[in-house]
Amino acid sequence: MATHKLLLLPGDGIGPEVMAGVTKLIAWMNAHGMGSFETEDGLVGGVCYDAHGTSITDATMDLAQAADAVIFGAVGGPKWDSVPYDARPEAGLLRLRKDLALYANLRPAICYPALVESSSLKREVVEGLDILIIRELTGGVYFGEPKTITDLGNGQKRAVDTQVYDTYEIERIARVAFELARKRRNKVTSMEKRNVMKTGVLWNEVVTQVHQREFKDVQLEHQLADSGGMQLVRWPKQFDVVVTDNLFGDMLSDIAAMLTGSLGMLPSASLGEADPKTKRRKAMYEPVHGSAPDIAGKGMANPIAMLASFGMALRYSFNMIKEADLLDQAIAAALAKGLRTVDIKSEGTTVVGTAAMGDAIVGEMEKLAA
Repeated sequence: MATHKLLLLPGDGIGPEVMAGVTKLIAWMNAHGMGSFETEDGLVGGVCYDAHGTSITDATMDLAQAADAVIFGAVGGPKWDSVPYDARPEAGLLRLRKDLALYANLRPAICYPALVESSSLKREVVEGLDILIIRELTGGVYFGEPKTITDLGNGQKRAVDTQVYDTYEIERIARVAFELARKRRNKVTSMEKRNVMKTGVLWNEVVTQVHQREFKDVQLEHQLADSGGMQLVRWPKQFDVVVTDNLFGDMLSDIAAMLTGSLGMLPSASLGEADPKTKRRKAMYEPVHGSAPDIAGKGMANPIAMLASFGMALRYSFNMIKEADLLDQAIAAALAKGLRTVDIKSEGTTVVGTAAMGDAIVGEMEKLAA
């Protein structure tokens, strides 16, 4: 059995509390012959700044490069609001994405049966929801140059951000979408704004070409991103895999997140290019929620997004589909028993803390695996 090397980066705020559940789950899996995992821990974010004056050290970056996958908690908090911009906690996360060349961000939106009532939408709209948004993560308007604010005099300024995409950037994100769609319901929806943006015209053209050349067996449809946002709220179950650029992906994935009722429930993955020899991709897995400094240290945080992020690592980095499915079922089973952390509580449910929820999910894994 191959040993998988994991780098655990708990980070700030509730990061260490929710990561503890992953550590317990890994220990249980190792003990029960479900894979072989070797873990190392590192500092990132504000805690790293306090220790080393930077948000991530070169030594930790070396560990990240050598790892089969990075499991990341959360960074940031008011304590570090006044640190230099380049050393801010979030800079550690951005360096990981940049240096590992993680260009594909995967954000699933899954509505667990027990949480249907937590969504702000009607039951029939979200019941059984399972969609995947793939956001291009290293290009577009967030990184394009020039990026300037110019003083024009006379009390006027001009701000410029540049939306830039090259063919290869669109091709590689499209391939990720089509490949993942083949393992799901075989449908991709590409979203852009080709009616007003030249990058949208190129995006549409390149995605269509990749589809024609390599993925004719997958259904492809195109939508304008604004219309797509409306459709996500109107009838989200029409979608399977949605692929889009950095800016629209940022917004559309947050819309999709709230269909499920709570950010505390949502995992994500960021993937890089596949190694030609091993076919393994550099990868980082992290919950969508932030560091939640207001509840840090209180044992109240919801560990489900963190555990589900590890589940994505099982699925996408290690091809441990059976184990990933088992973890999903264990989460659903714990919720079906009425266990809730405070962020997802409702009438008639039992409120439990971070550790108790993590323990309950591992307990359900044990029953399901028996």
